[in-house]
Amino acid sequence: MFNYSFVGILYNIRSAYNVGSIFRTASACGMKKLYLFGITPTPENEKVKKTSLGAENYVEWEKIYRIKKIIKDLKKENYTIVSLEQTKKSIYLQNFKPKRKTCFIVGNEIKGISKDILNLSDFIVEIPIFGQKESLNVSIAFSVAVYFSLFKLLK
Repeated sequence: MFNYSFVGILYNIRSAYNVGSIFRTASACGMKKLYLFGITPTPENEKVKKTSLGAENYVEWEKIYRIKKIIKDLKKENYTIVSLEQTKKSIYLQNFKPKRKTCFIVGNEIKGISKDILNLSDFIVEIPIFGQKESLNVSIAFSVAVYFSLFKLLK
């Protein structure tokens, strides 16, 4: 089996459909765990179940209330913390070199990820956008970042 351990933190994701889609991606790429923070719906939500198509049964998940503690605990376990966000400090995804133990954080569809959480991140990564819209859907961005990182590690 491959020697990597990816986890994700879903930070105040509003849409249950996006959460379900992220569960499908997490299952498909063998992610270890998803942490669900704030208003992020859990797999008990019927819309999450509908979109995940059972993937919630194969990905460990935990509802969390102290995100900074989880991030600090993951760092103690040698996870690299990567927030997907557009900021002046972000680097493009293609320039990011993933580690075997990586935590991907995706944020609220409107407000993004708070500065406190960004400050705890080892990297802030963004996906280049070439059209008129400023960003991708959160579940699509999560999928692109995780798969791109996985492919870089496996080559």
